[in-house]
Amino acid sequence: MKNLIVLTFLICLGQFASAQRQNERSNDIESYKVAYLTSKLELTPEESRAFWPIYNNWQKEQAALRAERAEKMISFRKTNEIDDLSDNQVESLLTNELNFKQKALNIEKKYYYQLKSVLPIKTVGKYYRAQETFKRELLNRYRDGKKRD
Repeated sequence: MKNLIVLTFLICLGQFASAQRQNERSNDIESYKVAYLTSKLELTPEESRAFWPIYNNWQKEQAALRAERAEKMISFRKTNEIDDLSDNQVESLLTNELNFKQKALNIEKKYYYQLKSVLPIKTVGKYYRAQETFKRELLNRYRDGKKRD
């Protein structure tokens, strides 16, 4: 019985440590992204006061959508054997996937218009370019990190 308790404790401890590492990695990435955007956008103090609350709300809304999608686990890509599903199941998966993409696009448009209303359009353009270059840089950073390990 003691062994079972110890084993359960060790498993829980391992899961906790893994979750903590994942949380730390997420925080590191977000800190890196904020620093990256700050350097690329070159915002004035007034622009910065307008930009960051919009950006933070945008990130929260996107995270909530990702969580909803993960919770429902309806991603079409997670289905291995389409042939084993009924036509209705496949149609449902496709419709749900399209609905999540539409929700993501609606969020994107909402915050695009908010940014456009408070920042010069060239700054908004810099933001979108910085988002894309950040993704590439982040991938390269982790790819290079894995090569060193």
